[in-house]
Amino acid sequence: MRSKNARGKSVSYARYGVWFCVPFFLAFLLFSLWPVIYTVIVSISDYAGMFTRDFSVLKTDIFRSYRYVLFESKAFTNTFSNTAIMWIFNFIPQLGLALLLTAWFTGVSVKIRAQGLFKVLFYMPNIITAASIAMLFFALFSYPTGPVNSVLVSMGFDKYEFFRDKAFTRGLVSAIQCWIWYGNTTIVLIAGVLGINPALFEAAAVDGADGWQIFRHITLPSLRTIMLYTLVTSMIGGLQMFDIPLLLTPTPGGGPDHATETMAVYLYNQAFTGGRQYNRGAAASMVLFVIAAVLSSVLFYILRDRDAAKIKKELRREAKLAAKGGVVS
Repeated sequence: MRSKNARGKSVSYARYGVWFCVPFFLAFLLFSLWPVIYTVIVSISDYAGMFTRDFSVLKTDIFRSYRYVLFESKAFTNTFSNTAIMWIFNFIPQLGLALLLTAWFTGVSVKIRAQGLFKVLFYMPNIITAASIAMLFFALFSYPTGPVNSVLVSMGFDKYEFFRDKAFTRGLVSAIQCWIWYGNTTIVLIAGVLGINPALFEAAAVDGADGWQIFRHITLPSLRTIMLYTLVTSMIGGLQMFDIPLLLTPTPGGGPDHATETMAVYLYNQAFTGGRQYNRGAAASMVLFVIAAVLSSVLFYILRDRDAAKIKKELRREAKLAAKGGVVS
């Protein structure tokens, strides 16, 4: 970018943009890139134990920690299935509820008063600390003096140890995660709907389409990119599920028979409890990183915009023909 000063000389401001980018790159190198590199180094080292100060990279068998995490420790594969189950039973109802609320808030024929208040109420669980939520639900379902057990006794039922039930504990974790995040997903989807050209909805209404037809044939296809963003970010967040499973259950390992021990909880237990095997914890974190990257790439490929890909392919073909002096049809 160039402009002229009072003397008519040309002045370039491009270099100022570079200087404004420097703080971001410094912060990225210090707080993002270097921790990843250091984690890789620790994962192939013998760094284990809280008071170990000197460690060396293994000269042979640098994948010892990875082999332990992936093949020798059955707990890691169990935590992957636990994480997948709790994320699926969290994301499906979360997305369904968010789509329902989005249709409700953005419907042309539905006029809702105090929309701002409703949006704040729906989003509020997302800003409450996870520790507070975990302690709240733990107190509600605790045995034998929890409020839920008190209600059961008053109704003539026996007290029940909820946190000894694997299915209930997993379901409760999924329900809490859904309750925390459905408001955030709703806000994102509403923003996506508001970005759609209103002329499309008006034309569909003129043609006689009802609200469901408009939502199905116009709103949902137009939200493909937003839905992909929601799916990928939710999947990454599900793989990193940590605070609720760790704090909700009284057992440090993650509920009855490790039923709610997620991959992130396993990583924490390896590195910061017991023997404090930092190298194994680092290896588990790198495996988690690779899984997130692979799954994200698969989702991007499956949900890609095929029409846009075809157009880009055709444009590249025409550009090659034009460069060769061929005839473009």
